[in-house]
Amino acid sequence: MTGAQILLRMLAEESVDTLFGYPGGAVIDIYDELARSEIRHVLVRHEQAAVHAADGYARARGTVGVCLVTSGPGATNSVTGIASAYADSIPLVVLTGQVPTHLIGNDAFQEVDIVGITRPCTKHNYLVPSVDQLAPILKEAFHLARSGRPGPVLVDIPKNVQSARTLFRPPAPLRARPYAAVSEPHAGQLRTAARLIQTARRPLIFAGGGVIRAGAAPELTRLARRFRIPVTCSLMGLGAFPGDDPLFLGMLGMHGTYAANLSTGACDLLLGVGVRFDDRVTGKTDAFAPQATIVHIDIDPTSIRKNVPVRVPLVGDCRVSLERLNDLLDDPPGDALEEARREWLARIEEWKTCRPLCYRTDGTIKPQQVVETLYELTRGEAIITTEVGQNQMWAAQYYRVRHPGHFITSGGLGTMGFGLPAAIGAQIACPEKTVVDIAGDGSIQMNIQELATAVQYRLPVKVVILNNGCLGMVRQWQELFYGGRYSATCNNAQPDFVKLAEAYGAFGLRAERPEEVLPVLERGLSLPGPAILDFRVTPEECVYPMVPAGAPITEMLLV
Repeated sequence: MTGAQILLRMLAEESVDTLFGYPGGAVIDIYDELARSEIRHVLVRHEQAAVHAADGYARARGTVGVCLVTSGPGATNSVTGIASAYADSIPLVVLTGQVPTHLIGNDAFQEVDIVGITRPCTKHNYLVPSVDQLAPILKEAFHLARSGRPGPVLVDIPKNVQSARTLFRPPAPLRARPYAAVSEPHAGQLRTAARLIQTARRPLIFAGGGVIRAGAAPELTRLARRFRIPVTCSLMGLGAFPGDDPLFLGMLGMHGTYAANLSTGACDLLLGVGVRFDDRVTGKTDAFAPQATIVHIDIDPTSIRKNVPVRVPLVGDCRVSLERLNDLLDDPPGDALEEARREWLARIEEWKTCRPLCYRTDGTIKPQQVVETLYELTRGEAIITTEVGQNQMWAAQYYRVRHPGHFITSGGLGTMGFGLPAAIGAQIACPEKTVVDIAGDGSIQMNIQELATAVQYRLPVKVVILNNGCLGMVRQWQELFYGGRYSATCNNAQPDFVKLAEAYGAFGLRAERPEEVLPVLERGLSLPGPAILDFRVTPEECVYPMVPAGAPITEMLLV
């Protein structure tokens, strides 16, 4: 078999049914074999979008996403998508073409050291030296991508390795030791955590993306409901706990809800599950959760105590750890539990009531109104992807995500242009689902060419543009902290997004008044193909609450 045939054989053995990519000279042998393969290839319009689409597919399907790009600029165009997946712990295998092995290091046409370039933003990467090593490397790559803390793995395949022939032998099983992550938490630490949960008066669960990656949402929900523990989520954790549950406080962090942020300052036990405690969540770290004993569950030992002090570290798989914790905890007497939680839950309810998420109406379309209406129409059942900026924060605040894998966003890297290709990947992964990209007029233009991909493959992805005519989040910072000096944040030359959609062969709709929001969304969601829905929203609207940089998480700017 040739290297190209071995590659497709290994993809089939890993149950890969979809490949996102863009062809070029250094991968032409692979594309020649793809033409005879049952694996579906989705032709994107830019290599960055291939990685984002594989990312969206991986999150929505709960599997490893795969993409294929050529050497040189094809590989370098993929780096932003790889870095975004790495920051958010998304399992990907990124296949890149490379010049023939005898030309490596000679500045050959379209040669770059993509292994060196991506070393800081991949979980691991490989340059395949010979066709005989291709199959075992691919087997390792998929295992590493999905095991432990997931992440992207890059496999760089020289052109002569793709065309070379060898006797194919299925790779031997991986030796467990070098590849095994610690999944079972320490029994003694588990017992300590269980005792703390049973005795806490003001407990709080903080859930992150690790809960979703591990498939731990049911166990987390069971624990919270059994012991009446309020839950807040990071941006990446939205969907780990039902957004419409009375115990849910909303998102925590710089643009978190009043109740969620204040609860961290008052809780006496903080159970962090699958979180990194990054700066957007903690604010001023030495003022974060000052009264709390912190228990931290994470598969990655380097994430524990990295940013905040932790009393009880629990290294292990989130699902396994929560299962063990639930098994250790006896169901508490109902009346006694209600009595123990009454004061704490009453205080949280007061925070929810006195400072709910809100906005002022003034006769213009408010972006929050658009997201609220979208939530009501879809009943929280749609898969939401986002771009990055104000649109991302309003989506996180006002769309109450009910299921894991239904809120797909670039969290750690904050990549503009992520939402549309990610929506394409999610729609392919879940063809029966409504998939909506909530976008800004600036961010959508980063990868708007992928509308052609959606049209080509007849994917009914909807793009809801909260069009404020500016780069809203940067403009907000300039307004609040830089004396209103608006530097390079106003888009004076906007395209007509409705005409642009039609030029691509998609549908285009626009709303300019508040009373048009509902009918435009109803019409747009009912359309059989991809559509851009352009909502002309208030340009000066800001995202609140907002915690200024360097301030404690409990000190918020409010509407």
